[in-house]
Amino acid sequence: MKKFISFFVLFLATFFLLQSKQNHSQTEPLANPISLSKLIAGETLPAPADEHYAVFHGTEISPPILASLRQTSRVLGVTSPAGKRIEVDLTNQKVYAFEGNTKIFDFTVSTGKWGRTPTGTFRIWAKVRSQLMSGGNQSDGTYYYLPNVPYVEFFYNDQIPKTMGYSFHGTYWHHNFGHPMSHGCVNMRTEDAAKLYDWTTPTVTNPKAWSTLASTTNPGTEVVIYGNPPAE
Repeated sequence: MKKFISFFVLFLATFFLLQSKQNHSQTEPLANPISLSKLIAGETLPAPADEHYAVFHGTEISPPILASLRQTSRVLGVTSPAGKRIEVDLTNQKVYAFEGNTKIFDFTVSTGKWGRTPTGTFRIWAKVRSQLMSGGNQSDGTYYYLPNVPYVEFFYNDQIPKTMGYSFHGTYWHHNFGHPMSHGCVNMRTEDAAKLYDWTTPTVTNPKAWSTLASTTNPGTEVVIYGNPPAE
């Protein structure tokens, strides 16, 4: 009986520790909080300084240089965002882009593994040509420091605030698309992220600007996220 009680207490302690870690990972911002706060305040971000060091879960990586991130190829004409919609299918690890009932893009992606990707209906509120992403925990090997993450599109709703930093973005630290690999964001191949960045609203009206914010006259594209990620 004592062995059973000890085992049960150990089980409960482990369960609540895991829950605590999971909940903690979901409350940490996924992008640099300083730049997030500036975007929320309505500021346009300047181009960051080039960095040459990145790390993902203990593996050092060379980040792309900023000069390799092309500017938006053209200033897109402002089209009605009402006909545009992004769907994120967590079950099949896919992103679909629609104009009305016409599918424009079909991308294989990686969603949350070390932190969940939220489900629901969202709006893109900011687009940034590249952004520092950092977080995780060094003690359990999940720490990441990733400068120059390209073609970032932040999304939010009333339950998931802008301060969380959930986004679509290009990915240079893994190529395991089709499997959950993120801390909550939607990881995309860089070339796919660039296509989505150009297609969505808010429309980039100044191709030299490093960031673009949604507004009442230039609203962001709707994002619908559904399903459950596959067991890995």
